Amino acid sequence: MSLKKQYLKTKERCKVTFRLPKAAAPGAKTVHIVGEFNDWSTVKTAMKRLKSGEFTAVVELVPGREYQFRYLIDQTVWENDWEADRYVKSDYGDCDNSVVAV
Repeated sequence: MSLKKQYLKTKERCKVTFRLPKAAAPGAKTVHIVGEFNDWSTVKTAMKRLKSGEFTAVVELVPGREYQFRYLIDQTVWENDWEADRYVKSDYGDCDNSVVAV
């Protein structure tokens, strides 16, 4: 997993590329990013499956903030980003959320 950040000079935005490796979701049919930037929607931000079996998505975020998120695999399994900027306790249950700082 990885988070690639590209700050745009023309807009007050940062393009963040989220990448989930095949090893994190072997055999997955769908993966969605669920987080603060999409109101924790389980369907809004679908990731594209690459030929390599990895999933990727690009999200534009406002710089100067931190955003909590998780990956939802096949609408049933939750996964964190193994290379997130940090982790925080979730308000729901005993799991952590991944955090991206832009």
